[in-house]
Amino acid sequence: MDLGIRGRTALVCGASKGLGRACAEALAAEGVNLVITGRDGAALAAAARELADAHGVTVTPAAGDITTDAGQAAALAACPAPDILVNNAAGPPLGDWRTFSREQWLAAADSNMVAAILMIRAVIDGMAERRFGRIVNITSAMVKAPIPPLALSVAARLGLTGFVKTVAGSYAKSNVTINNLLPEMFETDRLTSNLQKIAATAGRTLEAEREQRRAGVPAGRFGRPAEFGAVCAFYCSAHTGYMTGQNILLDGGLYPGTF
Repeated sequence: MDLGIRGRTALVCGASKGLGRACAEALAAEGVNLVITGRDGAALAAAARELADAHGVTVTPAAGDITTDAGQAAALAACPAPDILVNNAAGPPLGDWRTFSREQWLAAADSNMVAAILMIRAVIDGMAERRFGRIVNITSAMVKAPIPPLALSVAARLGLTGFVKTVAGSYAKSNVTINNLLPEMFETDRLTSNLQKIAATAGRTLEAEREQRRAGVPAGRFGRPAEFGAVCAFYCSAHTGYMTGQNILLDGGLYPGTF
């Protein structure tokens, strides 16, 4: 299928590795030029070179922390008028919600809610004027199936989820959509880090924890980042103008509910 976005420009946040990198890879494979952000300037520059060499598109790195004013300014200076925006930021730490400080709650809200809202605000009206825009937010399956150790992430991401539903409909006539992708247990550094912490708390080895979690997934495995990237590229395509304000779960069948 031709996604109809060749020659478009995408701003992909947190794209030096993990799910953000997978999204950038899938978009580049469709002929989309990229501006990618990340906190590690060297890793980001390497990712930009690899993406450009592999797919023959223009890839511009904009180093910085997208959850900060400076990082957002750098990204928007490099790409002030994207056709596509993929919001992505690292999740907050796991832990007992009763132990988190006020500063930790505010930091989680900044990283996983406010930053995405500010990036959307910066680009969405321009998208509407140009009559094309695709915004995809990488959130978490935890917004549908919360667990206590991820309370910081759940609270912040649910705020973003509510915001998206509030505003998405008002831009649909302009062919601008906003959708959320909700991943659960994809093979990333973030998954390994989380499982290490859970295993340590439970007194198990990392491999034992991985096997227990893997066995509980109906698909019988963890997700592959390339699968996630392909779904992201589809939601950025010319074919999704009639889908907006949606939450798309990618969890291998874990979620037990109907809705």
